[in-house]
Amino acid sequence: MRLRGVRRSRNIEDRRRSGGGGKAGIGGVGLILVLAIGYFAGIDVTPLLQQVPQQSAAPRDLSEAEQQAADFSARVLGTTEGVWDRIFAEQLGAEYSAPTMVLYSGVTQSPCGGASGATGPFYCPADAKAYLDTDFFATLSQQLGAKGDFAAAYVIAHEVAHHVQNELGILGEVNTLRQRASQTEANALTVRLELQADCLSGVWARSVDGLLEPGDLDEALNAARRIGDDYLQKRAGRVPQPHTFTHGTSEQRSRWFARGYKQGEVAACDTFGAERL
Repeated sequence: MRLRGVRRSRNIEDRRRSGGGGKAGIGGVGLILVLAIGYFAGIDVTPLLQQVPQQSAAPRDLSEAEQQAADFSARVLGTTEGVWDRIFAEQLGAEYSAPTMVLYSGVTQSPCGGASGATGPFYCPADAKAYLDTDFFATLSQQLGAKGDFAAAYVIAHEVAHHVQNELGILGEVNTLRQRASQTEANALTVRLELQADCLSGVWARSVDGLLEPGDLDEALNAARRIGDDYLQKRAGRVPQPHTFTHGTSEQRSRWFARGYKQGEVAACDTFGAERL
């Protein structure tokens, strides 16, 4: 992805200098991998986390790699701001209010609960912030096999897409429905929510087409497949159980991303009205 010269977003809250707690014991990348699989596959890893020694949160300097990750994240976030400003005005007749992205290392706190990586990258509607442990980029590439800068950009775009859903009132409506539903029904609603975010990520990708390099689209599609519920449950040694899915299968995630990219319209991302996911 060609990001040189792209405006950096100012909506970045970098908490990583406060320390890197929560990475002792298993090791940084290993722990993030366990946590990521726990999040995406719906596996409770709390007992494992409780056995991991915690480091003190002493102030520290950021490594060159961490600084580069912050620069990358700020530039990608900047592209989402430009894209959604325009799309809200042109397609929705509304004004877009951009989210803040919190960069953290190991552990942090949010109004939606503590973040330790067990949540994976996530969006909290209570404070309209997206939370990202930048070590997750290494997890994508080295552990999950989703290599390339556009795979990482897709992760950011996906969390911003949840903010778009929040701006449109979709998150609140789905949350109300989930509270009245059974666990299986609530999971099914969550799958539709996540696939819509994948589709909206595709809409964003279509809008930044001029920044894409050869192979970028394939990187995003591969990333979507690598974090499908069925793939991650298999990777965790489990037989895929569709009733526990919360993000959709690898095929569904990549297909809905591709749909958003091909059509470039928010209206194309109505997963809640779709008979076939």
